[in-house]
Amino acid sequence: MRFSTSAVAAALLAALSAPQCSAFLAPKPLSTRKQSHQYQQHFLPTSNPKWQLLSTVNDEAPAPVVEAKEEESEEVAVSDDEEESTEYKLVLEDVPPASYEITSSPTAPGGGDVHTLTINLGAPGHPDPIVIETGKIGRQASAAVTLTRGESVLYATASRDKDVRDLNFLPLSVDHQERFSSAGLTSGAFNKRDGRPGEHEILVCRLIDRPLRPLIAEGWRHETQLLSWVLSYDGVRTCDPLAITASATALWLSDVPLIKPVAASMVGYIDGQLVLNPTLEQMKHSRLNLIVAGTKDAVLMIEGAADFLPEDLMIEAVTFGHNAIKTQCEALEELGKVAGKEKKYDTIKPPIEGLQEMVDEKYTAQLDEIYNSDLSKEDLSSATSQFSETVVTEMEEIFPEEKASIKGAMKDLMCRRMFVKAKNEGTRIDGRKLDEVRVIEAEAGLLPRVHGSALFTRGQTQVVATATLGDSGMRQKMDRISGMVQKRFYLQYTFPPSCVGETGRVGAPGRREVGHGNLAERALIPALPTEDEFPYTIRVESLVTESNGSSSMASVCGGCLALMDAGVPISSPIAGIAMGMLLGDKGAVSDENAVIVSDITGTEDGLGTMDFKVAGNKEGITTFQLDIKCEGLTLDTMKKALEQAKAGRLHILGEMDKALTEARGELPATVPKVIKLKIAEDSIGKVIGPGGKQIRALIEDFELTNINVEENGAVQVSGFDMKKMEEAKEMITLLTSQMGGGGRGSRGPKPEYVGPEPEVGKVYTGKITGIHNFGVFLEILPGAEDGSTPGCEGLCHVSELHVERVRNTEGFIRSMNTETLEVVYQGKNNKGKYQLSRKAVLEQKGVKARGDPPRAAPQEMSKDEVSVISQAIENAITD
Repeated sequence: MRFSTSAVAAALLAALSAPQCSAFLAPKPLSTRKQSHQYQQHFLPTSNPKWQLLSTVNDEAPAPVVEAKEEESEEVAVSDDEEESTEYKLVLEDVPPASYEITSSPTAPGGGDVHTLTINLGAPGHPDPIVIETGKIGRQASAAVTLTRGESVLYATASRDKDVRDLNFLPLSVDHQERFSSAGLTSGAFNKRDGRPGEHEILVCRLIDRPLRPLIAEGWRHETQLLSWVLSYDGVRTCDPLAITASATALWLSDVPLIKPVAASMVGYIDGQLVLNPTLEQMKHSRLNLIVAGTKDAVLMIEGAADFLPEDLMIEAVTFGHNAIKTQCEALEELGKVAGKEKKYDTIKPPIEGLQEMVDEKYTAQLDEIYNSDLSKEDLSSATSQFSETVVTEMEEIFPEEKASIKGAMKDLMCRRMFVKAKNEGTRIDGRKLDEVRVIEAEAGLLPRVHGSALFTRGQTQVVATATLGDSGMRQKMDRISGMVQKRFYLQYTFPPSCVGETGRVGAPGRREVGHGNLAERALIPALPTEDEFPYTIRVESLVTESNGSSSMASVCGGCLALMDAGVPISSPIAGIAMGMLLGDKGAVSDENAVIVSDITGTEDGLGTMDFKVAGNKEGITTFQLDIKCEGLTLDTMKKALEQAKAGRLHILGEMDKALTEARGELPATVPKVIKLKIAEDSIGKVIGPGGKQIRALIEDFELTNINVEENGAVQVSGFDMKKMEEAKEMITLLTSQMGGGGRGSRGPKPEYVGPEPEVGKVYTGKITGIHNFGVFLEILPGAEDGSTPGCEGLCHVSELHVERVRNTEGFIRSMNTETLEVVYQGKNNKGKYQLSRKAVLEQKGVKARGDPPRAAPQEMSKDEVSVISQAIENAITD
């Protein structure tokens, strides 16, 4: 395709004459137009006639986004009493009833139809509808959708290869990306490009994969890929459940044979009330963080954390979340009829007639003999491997070139015979009863030099856990679209191939390791002391040394003992257990015939239909995770599993009690001591010094481990000699006092600007001297040439940086790629500080907020000017 240089010049002119726009500004609501020729509307019954408002604070009008301005510490000071008096209130709000509508309009590029599904969940505190659109973007994928809620927009696609692969498993891959641009940010990487997925994105990939994989038709062997991106993020609610729904919708509309539509919801528990899809502000007050995914008939996946909540409340929360899923799935069923493709079943190889019956007849007795032998893991693995080789070898003579089908028939037989044994005899293939936990051995204080350590062994699953304590500088820092996240506690899980007697790749953690570590981390968080009670950053490592099922729950138990061995004053011990379920028909929904087993082994995990991990203390649950391989789990079955899990958890806690009953009363000698103090924010530079010279001198002179200074003036001094730490504290106090003091690094009063005063209302080009969340410091007049006195420095508050709201100060300034800003001097505030405004400069230039009419239409360029630009572009293209 070719364009004339005149057309390019005209386009360039239009771009240059448009108002200034920045990705770091808060977006305006998107406008939508409906030209409908097809209309469907359905209203769904709701069980609760009351509605909750979850976005009103202090009886003020509803505010979907709570904005907070962080002032310079000398300008605005809020007392602790004032902060404590500000209470969060959960009030009621009227929302539309549960309903959905489908509209179609010929507005796609090229005149195709765009189908739009609008879903009102009718739930308390959730006024924003979920809007799913398909047919406009990504039309070359098998299916593509955009999902919008508020000002958050996700884009998801489902694609498949044309060729069938010769595999005995489903080749499904999932990738999810939270683009920094969605929140007006830029990646901090060297090339400023979003790179490898972060930990949170990996966890979301797992959330998407787990409920969808069991519902894709058995025998599907096309390489299938689900991709999703967060394109716009409003910062009000998390997009995690939306990512599941968006990808599931794309898969449902594609020709990939997904059996039923799948959707997801999030549930919080605030002030004694269950809340659907709570806001981030509300989640700060929630005792529950639950994500549920499923079909309209049953639950497929659960992921969550809780603050010692009882089992009955967990069932109620899952039921509450599943009601919202029903509404979405019914709507998606109708959307599939309007916009979905015909499912491709012709490449799925049908079962070979007579194969399963022949395998059952010839090998049932031989398999039962193996299952009734009460073998160890190694012996059972050897026996089943030999059995598999025999079956494949003998059956290939009858059914040549059908190895994959033979293995599938053999696996089906193994699943059913395991179920029959458990159902009829009440025992499992390793001889245990259905609710029996394997033998547990626990030992604390295993390693001499680490801060805390433990060895936890349950049957043939074993972990070595260690706990390390440090100051706030040891926090784990992660970039998210919601901002920088600093974790005071984190658990890292390692699963080397040697733990199962194999060899393999060792390096960066895989998705499974990230997921298991996060699960164990969530289990322990509610028991940890607050930072005021225990000022240390805590890192737990779990090294799996043997594995035969449920190594993540062993990491919870070992990690808890390591924390207690390190002297961390946890509120109560935490234990975890993995529950399994056996079904006669793996493709069905769980029923009254389902067999629940406690503390599953690797074989039961592989051949069973459920992996339900639950952790907590004696009173309640702290985390839970459900994965299934059938079409769903009924709430009655889940209730039974939770009751049986509680009994197992109490037994494990009793065994852990034999190793260590409570946290040790003293910290080990290898743990550095920590002193905390607070300094004024404008004195931080005195402690750090030019290029960090001062802080390095303090660490060296007083033989400290570290000094960590936060942006709010909080200082942590860590070391092993308490006397020298106190001396360092005194020196820091002296350095930051107004009169300075003696000794190394002491200073007198801070020099002040002594030049001519700036003129109010005058525009100055200021040099950027500091960037903070609350604004930018600029030097608008120079100081003395010899450096004896500083220049005239003022603050351009974040609200004065642009005519529209700036989300992220640092990202906004970085995107401009400049060291200076034009600002207007607006005088001094009541504390004598210079106030600057870039917003006033932009307003003088006619820059208006988006959505406001321009002051005047841009002047057209003359033909001569257009010709000059056209010639320049033509020369550039030629060169």
